[in-house]
Amino acid sequence: MRQFPFRQVDVFTAEPHRGNPLAVVHDATGLDDDAMAAFARWTNLSETVFLLPPGDPAADYRLHIFTPGGELPFAGHPTLGACYSWLAAGGRPRQAGYVVQECGAGLVRVRAQGDTLAFAAPPLLRTGPVADDDLAVLLPALGLAPGAVEAHQWVDNGPGWCALLLRSVDALRALAPDWAALGDYRVGVAALLPAEEPGDLEVRAFVPGVGVPEDPVTGSLNAGLAQWLIGEERLPPVYRARQGRSLGRDGWVALAREDDAIWVGGQVVEVVAGSVAFPP
Repeated sequence: MRQFPFRQVDVFTAEPHRGNPLAVVHDATGLDDDAMAAFARWTNLSETVFLLPPGDPAADYRLHIFTPGGELPFAGHPTLGACYSWLAAGGRPRQAGYVVQECGAGLVRVRAQGDTLAFAAPPLLRTGPVADDDLAVLLPALGLAPGAVEAHQWVDNGPGWCALLLRSVDALRALAPDWAALGDYRVGVAALLPAEEPGDLEVRAFVPGVGVPEDPVTGSLNAGLAQWLIGEERLPPVYRARQGRSLGRDGWVALAREDDAIWVGGQVVEVVAGSVAFPP
């Protein structure tokens, strides 16, 4: 058996078991895509990541991100969890103030602010309203009437997200999707929170096509939502989103527009550390 250093961390929380767990395999040189995919299926977490030496001289490390259903070019909670784990293992960034991650979406900057890590959201690959043909599938699959939706938009920064903004947070919390009807859609649903509740936005993320019916807390989706909702002035330049309540979690995501970048931040806590075995 081959042994690799391993961590499991919880992202977008300071309290273990309340955020989105991430499996991290360090020093993964020698593992091919099939071995990575098999291990990701075995962990059965929303994402499992593999840290490798960078190919780009501007990067500090290279990251492969796998769901149980395949590889992603970019994802948010793996970016923060991988950066935390790389630093915890003794990684030292080349550039003062930033860690630079290389992944399928290119180079992503990550910075530390106190006990929070934040990444600069990559550019959106697809924007604009969701087409009527897509809505004709999505709304029945989510059990929504057209009047429940205030606005909709593609917010795809790699994983393929489309997003619906609902008029009511109660409608958001009551969603019980038809997973088979959703198929391969990767859809985020959000609603503004009332003034008496903490936070500004509540979010849910549905991705049954990659083996994760509902994702607990989703950095890439929250990044795309912030680019859309701050850009249209539906939310202020700095706000907080919560996600995971429907799954018994309590994840918090900090969003901020600074100059031309959207920064997506959260806390990370280590839960498991050791080594993991792979077949020879």
